[in-house]
Amino acid sequence: MIMRNERSVDLYFIALMPHEELRDEIRAIKERMRECYGAGHALRSPAHITLQKPFRRDSDGTRVIIDALHHFAQHEVPFKIELYGYGAFAPRVLYIKLKENKHISLLQERLKAMLLSSLAFTPDEISKDIQPHITIATRDLTKEAFGEAWPGLRDEVITGSFVARSFFLLKHNGRYWDIFREFPFKGDE
Repeated sequence: MIMRNERSVDLYFIALMPHEELRDEIRAIKERMRECYGAGHALRSPAHITLQKPFRRDSDGTRVIIDALHHFAQHEVPFKIELYGYGAFAPRVLYIKLKENKHISLLQERLKAMLLSSLAFTPDEISKDIQPHITIATRDLTKEAFGEAWPGLRDEVITGSFVARSFFLLKHNGRYWDIFREFPFKGDE
């Protein structure tokens, strides 16, 4: 019998996340989407703003990723993010909108450049233009359920804010996304 040295490949993504209290409030909204509209897929990850879409890496390279992200975070400074209202990507996605925030897009651009240069990401692995938001229903939201949910949600008021003091590396455990590492910004360790 020939034995192969199989390496495991892990699935990650990089995101900003609100503080725990706000994450809990958003989780309650996601639970409402599941209960009322059968859309529970968004519950598989904590409330977040994606900076880098999911990517796969050999588990042997985890330390290199962690070191590069830690070094990168040390050059970033905290900034405020404000939530306001709901939005939709018809016909399957409902989300919480963010007030326009140049800090998020500039952070994502710097992160993209670092991933390409320091971690040898391919252009296909890199998130293209992002529209920052916090998803509350996706994938398993049917077109019919979207048609029921969106008219009422569109006029609902939601506000809140948090200071982004770090970004996070999330890792898929086979069922849902776990917070794997947090990378504090300069002066926030």
